[in-house]
Amino acid sequence: MSSSEYALEARGIVKIFGNHVALDAVDFGLRAGEVHALLGENGAGKSTLIKILTGAYQPDGGTVLAAGAQVHLDNPQQAQAHGIGTVYQEVNLLPNRSVAENLFLGHQPTRFGLVRRRKMEADARLILKRYGLDIDPSSELGAHSVAVQQIVAIARAVELSGKVLILDEPTASLDRNEVERLFEIIRDLKAHGLAIVFITHFLDQVFAIADRVTILRNGKLVETRALDDMTRTDVVRLMLGKDVAFSGATGVEDARPMGEVLLDFANYGRKRSVHPFNLTIHKGEVIGVAGLLGSGRTEMARIMFGADAADEGTVKVAGKPASIARPTDAIGHGFGFCPEDRKAEGIFGDLSVRENIIIALQGKLGWFSALNRDEQMEIAGRFGESMDIRAASLDMPIKLLSGGNQQKVILSRWLATDPAFLILDEPTRGIDVGAHAEIVRTINRLRDEGLALVVISSELDEVVAYSSRIVVMRDREMVAELSGENINPGVIVQAIANHREGPST
Repeated sequence: MSSSEYALEARGIVKIFGNHVALDAVDFGLRAGEVHALLGENGAGKSTLIKILTGAYQPDGGTVLAAGAQVHLDNPQQAQAHGIGTVYQEVNLLPNRSVAENLFLGHQPTRFGLVRRRKMEADARLILKRYGLDIDPSSELGAHSVAVQQIVAIARAVELSGKVLILDEPTASLDRNEVERLFEIIRDLKAHGLAIVFITHFLDQVFAIADRVTILRNGKLVETRALDDMTRTDVVRLMLGKDVAFSGATGVEDARPMGEVLLDFANYGRKRSVHPFNLTIHKGEVIGVAGLLGSGRTEMARIMFGADAADEGTVKVAGKPASIARPTDAIGHGFGFCPEDRKAEGIFGDLSVRENIIIALQGKLGWFSALNRDEQMEIAGRFGESMDIRAASLDMPIKLLSGGNQQKVILSRWLATDPAFLILDEPTRGIDVGAHAEIVRTINRLRDEGLALVVISSELDEVVAYSSRIVVMRDREMVAELSGENINPGVIVQAIANHREGPST
């Protein structure tokens, strides 16, 4: 179709942050009366593209067109003026104000400079009725469920904009019935000619609601196709970046007998986070965790470590019932956790390399048994050498190190506590080739030394290479546990892609 037939179009969009190319000549076209899914893993460029289409960012190259005409969107208000509205996962409204006030915020009906509250609430009631909501428009928005707040946010965006609606993870906090209600609204808006961008990590939802899909990977456009021409396996392969179904890679060949059971999670889960799962972990094995972004991988790791408390199920440590309600409980049982977002959750940026290495051990010992500086330097120096941490000084701030060296410091922090169990969430993401290889060698060495590990990774060839078993997550649920010859990328992709009826929660 010609460009004039697109409600919103991006041509050759380039966005650069420092030395990082976030978007590399990306094209995107959205038609009126369609639901267009935008998919990609972490770092694919989805958020950057959306921010450019909504005026939050300006491109370094390329053009944006609305209804066939080139536009310059310097801010979100200009995007709204061109009919582009956005609803984010975290509803960006005012929960302590009324439903009506949120619907009309910034454009309330007035007379002589005063808000016409009765008219605003009457108009709000009519709008809410169109969306199937029979609620009091004068009630506080925060008194209603997340699903109702999401619908109010959509209604506001449509009323303000009315041509293009961008939905960024709108179902992440909704249950199955709420998702279906939202889908009814989306289908109705589509039938009335609205152009809708739908961003989600749930493949079942993509196939339930979308007409076409655009897949980004590492800032580049992979493909735009009609979903009628694709299977779930096709989508997963394109997102992961290779035709993994034909890869011959297999898991760890280990003739050693299975080690003792260290951990046994039974029906362990957290509502709206991870469905209850069963997992037994032995000493000296690596459990790989595979799944697309948003599948529940990180949430599973967090409840194992007590960063989020499980609200159902039990856990045994070395055969004895245990309670892991907070990270200090986990550390007391010999657990360690290297989080996915090392800058936000892993490093203490202004502290030195030395302080970052010893901080978990010091916490375990207690502050009444403080390590003196010589002891700290001995420990940090030992791990600096064994992990090949490249720092000008152990007393330099860790924020000045490269990402790979920061990751080695975080890993050293937990190894210094002599752990029995280590959780690594995307330990090789965003680091250079040399550091990547060193981390993988360390994982293999720790396994051979008898440590139990759970390692989450988006790199299928990598997780296959070092895992004794692999669990596959999809839609916040453990859907497969693979061992032996089934530890190969093709089987993992199939487990990720397998269809389950009904919208995901």
